Amino acid sequence: MTIVNKIGLTFVATQRKSSVDFDNTYEQIKVDAVSGRHVHRDHLLPLLTKIKSRFDLLQVGSSVQHIPIEKVTLGKGPIKILMWSQMHGNESTTTKAVLDMLNAFYRGFDRSEEILERITLHILPMLNPDGALAYTRENANKVDLNRDAKNLSQAESLVLRQEYERCSPDFCFNLHDQRTIYSAGPFPRPATLSFLSPSANPMRDLTPSRLAAMKLISTMNKDLQKFIPNQVGRYDDAFNPNCVGDAFQMSGTPTLLVEAGHYQGDYEREQTRKYVFKALWTALNAIAFEEYQAESESDYCNIPENEKQFFDVLILNAQDLVGEKQAPFSAGILFEEVLTSAGVQFRPYIEKQGELSGFFGHNTYDCSEANDLENLRNNQEISHLFLKA
Repeated sequence: MTIVNKIGLTFVATQRKSSVDFDNTYEQIKVDAVSGRHVHRDHLLPLLTKIKSRFDLLQVGSSVQHIPIEKVTLGKGPIKILMWSQMHGNESTTTKAVLDMLNAFYRGFDRSEEILERITLHILPMLNPDGALAYTRENANKVDLNRDAKNLSQAESLVLRQEYERCSPDFCFNLHDQRTIYSAGPFPRPATLSFLSPSANPMRDLTPSRLAAMKLISTMNKDLQKFIPNQVGRYDDAFNPNCVGDAFQMSGTPTLLVEAGHYQGDYEREQTRKYVFKALWTALNAIAFEEYQAESESDYCNIPENEKQFFDVLILNAQDLVGEKQAPFSAGILFEEVLTSAGVQFRPYIEKQGELSGFFGHNTYDCSEANDLENLRNNQEISHLFLKA
């Protein structure tokens, strides 16, 4: 099939299948030196230094605290893609996946050369290096960069806008992490990855750019279902012109929000990292070879919408843990992520108490069961919460 893209370049789309088994080969391209939740610019430098022998590496700006912001450019194809990660400094999973992706291209993984003949990929691996160092969502001025699309009040926001205007991309990827609270629909399955094709106006019209992003997300979702079935969610598409994704969609560029979430038992998000890499690799293949065109709006809308149904720990019959006679109740506990000298620590706090039917726990204990009650009493961090209460 012959395709004419938005910049008037004509090429023939081919339906090709990857010969790579991702489950068996991912470990070969994973950047093992970068792991865990606290990822800052110093962690990026070894790989960026290595790949600049093949790809363009350029400092395109600086943060509020004068930390360099780099862009990696690879490929020479007519389809231009802009991708940025760690706009929120404490959202590092997609950054790890981006490093894996850069290493995959550097090592010639799968169809790398064919893809780079068809696309030009511009990547800002870490847009908010100040927040990344401090492990905070906001930048050094305590501004949420993803709510600064209109005001452009921050140095980092200006860098992204300038790169958007300089690249004039055909696709944008806005890469984030989401909290452990999200389920994929009202079911006891975590939203390990979530997506959104942002609205371009308050009416949430199906504009050409939204439709293209929807089709691409559908392609990613269908592939992910082979690895994390029923663990992909979709965000609400309420329009917010202050958000970067909405602003770029409003400008006519197909824009995808990608959110890395929780996988069972994976608080360091090393498994989730793998699935983010898989989703991005699938997307780049689909763009390069126009393999997303067969998807439809309905395929996207059939992805279940995210719901806030999870606690990190759900305690049933918590009154038995308290040790006092009172009406039965449940307790939902979440973990606060705190940066310490030993790394990111997960500190529990009680988010909700009462009747919690319909909620789920990444770990669930029923204190009417002797083993669960003993385990919780031996967990001083959790049992102490109830003693304080």
